[in-house]
Amino acid sequence: MRILVIEDETGITNFLKQGLEEEGYEVDIAPDGQTGLHLAITETYDLLLVDWMLPKLTGIELCKAYRKENKETPIIFLTARDTVQDAVFGLQAGANDYIRKPFHFEELLERIKVQLRPIAEHNGVFRLGPFSMNTETHQVFKHEEEISLTQKEFQLLEYLMRHKGKVCRRNKIMDSIWGMDATSDSGVIDVFINALRKKLKIQKDEEYIQTIRGVGYIARES
Repeated sequence: MRILVIEDETGITNFLKQGLEEEGYEVDIAPDGQTGLHLAITETYDLLLVDWMLPKLTGIELCKAYRKENKETPIIFLTARDTVQDAVFGLQAGANDYIRKPFHFEELLERIKVQLRPIAEHNGVFRLGPFSMNTETHQVFKHEEEISLTQKEFQLLEYLMRHKGKVCRRNKIMDSIWGMDATSDSGVIDVFINALRKKLKIQKDEEYIQTIRGVGYIARES
């Protein structure tokens, strides 16, 4: 996933670039509205993070001009403005969401994921923390490192990521992945879950794939 950050404060851009790249996103930076609009129109991005107050072209002006090009890429405003009127004005200009400065990176990350989820699922791409899966190319990455999985491991991880945030019951997993009912489960799921955790290098304090004793498993952000 590729994100364009249009922001003139160096401290914020460095912070966002480092944090987002650690999460596996590809990040470009534009220091002013004019440059940002040019990049947004001429390049392909999955999401724009746009500061409200920018040199050369304000975030509002940029957003309106971008939408006039019939571009539907999600836009999240970064703004120090905190009134309801400001929020409504930004959304009416074409933004999909906004977050007030100063903000917690974790909140911004979740707002980004909400905007990217329909795009990712439409393209056969699923994300879980630092992990990304492309079902079209049959690839799994942890940040930039590709992880080699067997067919069943891939299918199991895909099932969990497709149902991220929901408890996946053992009988449903057995039926979906192995085509067998729960009575055929002799611990095969546990073996594959352990193999996945090892190959994905999931630490003990990380809950990306969590066991729900007596029920099944759940994939969620650690």
